[in-house]
Amino acid sequence: MDKLDMKTANIADKNYEILAKLFPNAITETITGYDEDGKAIVERAVDADVLRQEISCQVVEGRDERYQFTWPDKRKAIVLANEPINDTLRPCKEKSIAFEHTENVYIEGDNIDILKLLQETYLGKIKLIYIDPPYNTGKDVFVYDDDFRKDDLAFARQSGKYDEDGCIQFDMKSNNEYNGKYHTDWLNMIYSRLKLSKNLLSDDGFIFISIDDNEVGNLKKICDEIFGEKNFVAQFAWKRKKEISNDSCNVAVQGEYILCYRKSVEGILKLEPLSDEYLEKSYKEATIEFPLGRWRPVPLTVSKGLSGGGYKYKITTPSGIVHERIWAYPEKSYKKLLSAGLIYFGKNGEGIPQRVMYAKDSKGQPTSNYWDNVASNKEGKKEILELFGDNYFDTPKPVKLIEKIIELSTDEESFILDFFAGSSTTAQAVFNVNEKENSKRKFILVQIPDLLEGNIGMKESHYNTICDLGIARIKLGGMKCNTKNTDIGFRYFKQSSSNMKDIYYNPAETQQSFLDELTDNIKEDRTPEDLLFQVMLDLGVLLSSKIEETEIAGKKVFNVADGFLIACFDKDITDEIVIEVAKKQPCYAVFRDSCMSNDSVATNFDQIFATYSPETVRKVL
Repeated sequence: MDKLDMKTANIADKNYEILAKLFPNAITETITGYDEDGKAIVERAVDADVLRQEISCQVVEGRDERYQFTWPDKRKAIVLANEPINDTLRPCKEKSIAFEHTENVYIEGDNIDILKLLQETYLGKIKLIYIDPPYNTGKDVFVYDDDFRKDDLAFARQSGKYDEDGCIQFDMKSNNEYNGKYHTDWLNMIYSRLKLSKNLLSDDGFIFISIDDNEVGNLKKICDEIFGEKNFVAQFAWKRKKEISNDSCNVAVQGEYILCYRKSVEGILKLEPLSDEYLEKSYKEATIEFPLGRWRPVPLTVSKGLSGGGYKYKITTPSGIVHERIWAYPEKSYKKLLSAGLIYFGKNGEGIPQRVMYAKDSKGQPTSNYWDNVASNKEGKKEILELFGDNYFDTPKPVKLIEKIIELSTDEESFILDFFAGSSTTAQAVFNVNEKENSKRKFILVQIPDLLEGNIGMKESHYNTICDLGIARIKLGGMKCNTKNTDIGFRYFKQSSSNMKDIYYNPAETQQSFLDELTDNIKEDRTPEDLLFQVMLDLGVLLSSKIEETEIAGKKVFNVADGFLIACFDKDITDEIVIEVAKKQPCYAVFRDSCMSNDSVATNFDQIFATYSPETVRKVL
């Protein structure tokens, strides 16, 4: 039994634990003095400068950066992760598959911005993040050029770098070993994105990151800082090729790495099915005494240092030897195991008793951190060739590799995020696992629409961007599924400037000459669907939520997530429409600010909801 402390809780310890969970990079140690033997007294501490920077959207000046993993512009990378944006996501039904019914999402845009847009909606909801970022090999065409900021988005708006749909266009730049900020550019790029991604993980969630020798050391230090050293799970070594070639100073580099971290101690990877090799190595063959298949003995004793206690009593072996130990089971439970023939006393019947565990009853085996027989890049290229008839990608990840990661870390309805989507291997892996397990895992893929022309490692094709190739791969991969129960669709979204006019965000900048243009604060080319999804992002409603369109008095009304949100963006709204919406008692009701047909409707608006649905949160654009 546990002993009562008989004292109040240590509030300082609790606050420190909360702070360490929220900002592990601000936790440090400091020398507070020296003992009588001259040894330093080291105590826990909080790096105030780092903490101040975490809650600021401006660079915080402090004393020189000290013992820690740092590089030029690291503080600006934190600012980049923290600063708000006004962008939105616009739905593209023409590029989607089964838009009305699917729960999968594909987003075209810069992942630093998309991760920000997803913060409210998917906060703590993602069970698995898998990314295969640029490896910084010195040969990359590096499209993720944040440059702090220069401001990329402001520059895009000033220079008109938008396509005909109002969506941002991106430029590429090279990052090679002659760049003076060769490592710094890569570190700044990945750091801000990983900081944002952590927020999206569920408490039992995981992140897996593919990487090679060039940045694996730096990446691990970054992940230790962001996710916490205690949440490091493993550095998996993956054999990506079987061929022997002289890659580096007479060394054949056949492997890469996959770093795995969890969000918190709640994250536990699943056991794998028992392999034939594991069975032969760890389980004994069936015997006359234990005839129900392969089995292995499991200790019944409790280690002295094991918390939770145990049960002390004597056990007499068939040969008469008496063993008195602290056992894991109460004596009554031990006798049940004995009568069921599940106790092993050693070859001579004199040993310390152990419980018999049959392979058929096992939940599985631990996964090895060395994956030498999962699949190879060659198989990944073969998969692309079979789908497209040509190899458009130089080193695509094989589907089986991502399937293994999904099976180890997710449940049957988990959200899976890949914000370096590339060839969309993750989508095909989700399809395959869902089909195999009859499950409903959902993917969210994010890919910047970099042009294929001039992109190293990419072949010429009739596809313009990697996004075009990625969604083509999703469609072709979905066609390989053999069951109708698998969701092979996706909702396609494009990053875009806000649906709202600039004056919506900066009313203080209004000039008299603008007034004639400000009868409406929404851009003229935006559709009700555009407005709906921006509202969903603001209110934390999943992008894959069920959406029903109905009409009330001739106006289009959206019912999202079975009445959680009801929205109408048409003009000339009457009392009748407001009453019908209020009667449905949604959690949220959203209208345009200028939608009321007359002053009387605007005056009656709150009173109508107070009468029919006082709990509804009412908002206007």
